[in-house]
Amino acid sequence: MGTALVALAAGPAWATTCPVAERDPAAGAMAPPPAAAPAPSDSDLQVVRIDPDPAAPGGTTTVHAFVSNLGPDRTASSFTVVVTLPEGVTAEGPFFPENCYEFQNGHRVRCTFPAGLAKFRSATALIPVRLAPEVPLGKLSGGYVAVRSDDDRNETNNRQPFEIPVVETTEG
Repeated sequence: MGTALVALAAGPAWATTCPVAERDPAAGAMAPPPAAAPAPSDSDLQVVRIDPDPAAPGGTTTVHAFVSNLGPDRTASSFTVVVTLPEGVTAEGPFFPENCYEFQNGHRVRCTFPAGLAKFRSATALIPVRLAPEVPLGKLSGGYVAVRSDDDRNETNNRQPFEIPVVETTEG
C-alpha cells in the first residue's frame, strides 16, 4: 500500500495572522492592538522665501510661510512650520490654518499640516503681523520660516529668512 502523509498544524490559521488584543484592566474588556505608525516617506520639504508686503511702523502685513514638497514621495507624516518674527514684530491672528498658535510672547507661530502633501504640491501658513510703532524705516531682518517632518530626508532647505520692508506709509 501507499504511504500516508499527515500534516500537523500548530493551531488555526487566524492565530498566526491576527494581532493579539490586550485586556484593558480599567474597562475589563479587550482593547484593540495599537495601530502601526506609517512608515516615513522619501519626501523633501523645502521652505520657499517670500518677503511680506511693505508695512508702515505700527501697521500690519502678512508673512506667507510657503512650503513645497520636492518628492519623490507624498508625505506620510504630518509636518510643522514655525515662523520666527524679527524684533519689533508680533503675530496678530487670526491665523491660517486655524491650528496655528503663537508662543514666545507672539514672536513665534507654530502650525501643523497633515500627512499627504504630494510631490510638487505646496502648503502655506498665513501669519498676520503687527509692526511696533517705533520700528525704523528700512528693512526688518532676523525673521525666518522653518519646516520639520519625520519624512524629510534633506534638511538643508528647511529654513529661509525673510525681511519686512518698513515704509513711511502704505497708502497710495
